[in-house]
Amino acid sequence: MASDSGIVIKSIKIFIVIIISALFIGWGDTWDQIKNSSKDITSVEADFVQKKYLEILAKPLVSKGKFYFQTPKSLRWEYLSPVQSILMMHGGAMKRYIKKGDTVIQDASVSMQSMQIILGEITFWMKGDYDKNPSFTPELKQGRIITLTPKDKSLADIIQRIELKLSNTSGVIRYVKIYESKKSYTVIDFERVKLNAQLPDSLFLEL
Repeated sequence: MASDSGIVIKSIKIFIVIIISALFIGWGDTWDQIKNSSKDITSVEADFVQKKYLEILAKPLVSKGKFYFQTPKSLRWEYLSPVQSILMMHGGAMKRYIKKGDTVIQDASVSMQSMQIILGEITFWMKGDYDKNPSFTPELKQGRIITLTPKDKSLADIIQRIELKLSNTSGVIRYVKIYESKKSYTVIDFERVKLNAQLPDSLFLEL
């Protein structure tokens, strides 16, 4: 059975990919349009609904929360229900907190070295250079759908592919689908998206 730290690292990898993919995609039907549309985005704020589908469950596992992102690499990914947890990153430093009862504790089980590797990959996404990211092969399909396929087997063992559906608004996506296996996948729908608001640094540093 995988250790708790291993599970957390895998979760963070998935969320980083989701967040960066979502934030730097703008409206467009070509790679150039997408890249040009994303260059003026400075921050994103949104609610999300996450549904995880597993073969052994009749109904998906549903979680709800909020995420915030501000360039160059500050983020807050917060689950509000059914379990409360927060992932925060600011200036390259990342922290994760979990609420247990009335107490909020910091999860210190994740190695900082692993996080630094993940942060290194983010620089490609920030520029919209999907073809330069060594981890994924991108494909732009009709209907403004982007498919990301892992190149490395170790990452493919976690994610088979990611599908992103762009909305009609620059910088906003309708949903992200993460296929962990043929019969297991996660869908994240974004709602009430706000772009380019001035977000305080405290949002990425404090609970």
